[in-house]
Amino acid sequence: MTTLAKTIKKVLVVDDSETERESLRGMLSSRGYEVVTAKDAQDAFAQMERTRPDLVLMDVVMPGQNGFQATRAIARSEQYSDIPVIMCTSKSQETDRVWGMRQGARDYVTKPVNADELISKIQAIAAGDVAKP
Repeated sequence: MTTLAKTIKKVLVVDDSETERESLRGMLSSRGYEVVTAKDAQDAFAQMERTRPDLVLMDVVMPGQNGFQATRAIARSEQYSDIPVIMCTSKSQETDRVWGMRQGARDYVTKPVNADELISKIQAIAAGDVAKP
């Protein structure tokens, strides 16, 4: 495994729930991250174009394109494939986690999100400790 350290300062939170977006924004901004949000996959790609985040937190269950599809699109995109995605979802089955990782996610957290767990996963990606699929 290669270790390529990456600075993660700006996080894009993609979730159709405003409550969840704001909860994650508070959790991350209180730890020094700049947070931008998107309400669905289409909005996420527009935000990525505008703000070029260092990391994406992706919900799965959303109207339109779901988070698995959006993660696959990011991972296969020449423009965005270097941006790591962490799936952040209430889907807690092992099959969901495996499927998310197969779509190109670098990690997977379930809701309700444990702040310390999420931050440690972000730090592991930043340190290059998580293998790219």
